[in-house]
Amino acid sequence: MAASKQLQIPEVALRDEKAYEIARVWVAEGAEHVSLLVGIWKDPAAWGIILADLARHVVNAFEQEDHLDREETLERIRKTFHEELNSPTDHPTGGVTKM
Repeated sequence: MAASKQLQIPEVALRDEKAYEIARVWVAEGAEHVSLLVGIWKDPAAWGIILADLARHVVNAFEQEDHLDREETLERIRKTFHEELNSPTDHPTGGVTKM
């Protein structure tokens, strides 16, 4: 795998010897492929916080790159997120691998 196809690791993660990666998402062969480190929080609700934070990072990126309105962008993400949960366009498969 060419390093140029991977996202940059944040500087703070490189500095912090206790840092760890919790999610990786790839598009390969026309489909989404995901690796997760799920055992770090006992309450699955913690992932709701992670997903909300991730949505805000996406909003920031669209505001900075395309000058899109923050509230409209977040509302589009929220709407599509709920639609996808209620009527999935894909059904994830796979299993759990322990580190």
